[in-house]
Amino acid sequence: MSGLIALLDDVAAIAKVAASSVDDVIGQAAKAGSKAAGAVIDDAAVTPKYVHGFEASRELPVIWRITKGSLRNKLVFLLPVGLALSNFAPWAIPPLLMLGGAYLCFEGAEKVAHALGLSHGHEDFPGHDVIPDDPAHLEEEKAAGAIKTDFILSAEIMTIALAAIPPSNFWMEAATLAAVAVMITVAVYGSVAVIVKMDDLGLLMANRGRLGLTRSIGRGLVKGMPSFLKTLTIVGTAAMLWVGGSIIIHGLEQLGFGTLGHWVHDAAYAIGHSMPEQFVGIVEWVSKAVMDGVFGLALGLALIPIGEKVITPLWRGIFHRRAA
Repeated sequence: MSGLIALLDDVAAIAKVAASSVDDVIGQAAKAGSKAAGAVIDDAAVTPKYVHGFEASRELPVIWRITKGSLRNKLVFLLPVGLALSNFAPWAIPPLLMLGGAYLCFEGAEKVAHALGLSHGHEDFPGHDVIPDDPAHLEEEKAAGAIKTDFILSAEIMTIALAAIPPSNFWMEAATLAAVAVMITVAVYGSVAVIVKMDDLGLLMANRGRLGLTRSIGRGLVKGMPSFLKTLTIVGTAAMLWVGGSIIIHGLEQLGFGTLGHWVHDAAYAIGHSMPEQFVGIVEWVSKAVMDGVFGLALGLALIPIGEKVITPLWRGIFHRRAA
């Protein structure tokens, strides 16, 4: 009997350790995932366009297909690369992180320039407006395009998450990165599914609602979704510039070029402490975020010629070449 009790005690101890490890993984994953806010919001804002033009019955299957592709990007390709870098070439993570930050700045600045009529964005290449006659081919093409775009954003998300994970053993890093991959993918594409179907729900409520209030809410959903998507795009763009600028400034500090980072910190501190005590923290944080974003916008605008004339054509030449 004493042996059985001892065994049960051992099992309970192991269960406590396992539960603690799971809590650590989830906690670290949530913290690391929050660092990738810019890429995450932009992913949610960009993806709905890939189901535009499909019948309502095909929207969720296409989103599910993209979701599986996103998980494959993160878990099959990016997770092993991230673990290899962390364990064998940790020195490569800051430069890669800065490269990803520069990409976020470029994408955010390009959206701003496009909104102001100063750039054609990604829609200036021959044949971009050609729509295949075969719906199955259109679905295949759009899903593949979404998965390729997701790969870039997923790479940035996983790199940011990897840099945010506290030093630990191989398995803890692997579990945390896997948790980040799953949590963010579910959050992004779950949100996309809700956004895409919200106008259908509104239309159903407007046409079949028994109560006048129900029909009014339905009409409000239908009318409000374009504005909501526009707002989401604006928030995503701002978040990209903020996160991208912050990554570059922090990376410069790690490389020994800390002047800009110190200036931003000191300026934010001065602005924050010029306010009443109860507002010091939030004003200081917002001031730093705004300055990071302004720097990200300036850097992104400077990168637009390189991105549009060199990188984007090269990317299309590799992945979007059409059969003759």
